[in-house]
Amino acid sequence: MTTNILILCTHNSARSVLSEGMLNHWAKKLGKDVRAFSAGSSPSGRINPFAIEALQGAGVDTSSYRSKSWDEFASPDAPQMRAVITVCDSAAAEVCPYWPGTPVKVHWGYPDPSNATGGDEAKRQAFELTRQALGYRMLQLVQLDRLDEMSNDELQAHLQRISSN
Repeated sequence: MTTNILILCTHNSARSVLSEGMLNHWAKKLGKDVRAFSAGSSPSGRINPFAIEALQGAGVDTSSYRSKSWDEFASPDAPQMRAVITVCDSAAAEVCPYWPGTPVKVHWGYPDPSNATGGDEAKRQAFELTRQALGYRMLQLVQLDRLDEMSNDELQAHLQRISSN
């Protein structure tokens, strides 16, 4: 059974998209039955071009990526999520919709690489460093043994441990 993970950020244009891309990349590369989705509480309607560039540079196919609302994942016919991860502080502070299946929730906050100052080269570097940091956590997540069999308490503990690495 596929383990679905939802990654949230306010605008679904940078950090959540980088996370989705890297988790799906690692799952495919390692042959794990894990699927990431990303969404935002107030989606911007577009993905930051620097996020696309960073993911493509890591070999991630971004052709189907789009900025979307978290409402798509709160409906009864949406994929059931095993965990919901927020990657920006404002999304973590918002009241989330009810998620079918009562998934585990954890916050892995990262600064917004879109706020990097110093021109395009500084933004590229900020996005790449954020992609690498998120990619490392997503790799740790996808490598968890028995991910689909863990109790919510066990998964919560593992995700909290990953967030402190």
